[in-house]
Amino acid sequence: MSKTILITGGAGFIGSHVVRLFVNKYPDYTIVNLDKLTYAGNLENLRDIENSENYIFEKGDIVDEGYIKSLFTKYAFDGVIHLAAESHVDRSITNPMEFIMTNVVGTVNLLNAAKNAWKGNEEGKLFYHVSTDEVYGSLGDTGLFLETTPYDPQSPYSSSKASSDHFVRAYGNTYGMPFVISNCSNNYGPNQFPEKLLPLFINNIRNGKALPVYGDGKFTRDWLYVVDHAIAIDKIYHDGKNGETYNIGGFNEWTNIDLIKVLCKQMDIALGNEAGTAEGLITYVKDRPGHDKRYAIDANKLKNEMGWEPSLQFEEGLAKTIAWYLANEEWMDNITSGDYQNYYKEQYS
Repeated sequence: MSKTILITGGAGFIGSHVVRLFVNKYPDYTIVNLDKLTYAGNLENLRDIENSENYIFEKGDIVDEGYIKSLFTKYAFDGVIHLAAESHVDRSITNPMEFIMTNVVGTVNLLNAAKNAWKGNEEGKLFYHVSTDEVYGSLGDTGLFLETTPYDPQSPYSSSKASSDHFVRAYGNTYGMPFVISNCSNNYGPNQFPEKLLPLFINNIRNGKALPVYGDGKFTRDWLYVVDHAIAIDKIYHDGKNGETYNIGGFNEWTNIDLIKVLCKQMDIALGNEAGTAEGLITYVKDRPGHDKRYAIDANKLKNEMGWEPSLQFEEGLAKTIAWYLANEEWMDNITSGDYQNYYKEQYS
């Protein structure tokens, strides 16, 4: 059945993998990718599908209320998969207002546009809000985040995402907005902007630069390969129950320092360096404010209801990730120099 779906933030890391999956898997769908193309949005991520007949790119800002309304009029969307967000904790500490505007105001603009466009005709419509496990706060040494875990956000980033989650649920309860929410653990894989741990450290090792590790390095995260996240989003969009929340996780906990040491070993092998070369670059730095100690997701609801589970073991996914970045050094160099921003001008000016 033909559908027109808006995917926000579709030129970003996770968004580009979701766009690619939907464009290739559903040729009868029209996929509209809306992205502001800030520092983390890169159309080079989608070169392989940019000329597909069922793909449209729109450059715009979800904070622009009038523009968002006009977009819904132009395309008559059947669904929204909302990934556009400011997502880097360190940046949120420096500039929280930017996170409030994009993650809260931007989400409410999309909700208002969908509410007005779908009023009285909600059948077959869906607002899918993609969130994070960070809204749950920090775990102790044991336990897992469930869909019913109370929210306890600890950073401006996670607070802004928690707020947007609450607005989505409020629009479902108040206005009958058909919605689902998913909360995912840390993603890794190709096309990730190198402010995040793995691509940053891969690039630093490649260039012989220091690997800055916060505090004692014992902060624990659950890691998921980004393609598996995109597959989960596909399943939830099509089979999720209205009004439900689904946790997406890798069943794959690592302390930062243990993960970094595995990365160092694999990088030494990939680069042909003497064993221990990369690990010698590790440098412990002052911890950041409000650093959550541990996140861990229980994704059994998604597994039991829809049969989803991660396809890769972490070491295999990490090896694939390293291989991709080393095979795409031009992409990384363009990102770190800012030259990638010229691609939009070349393609769309």
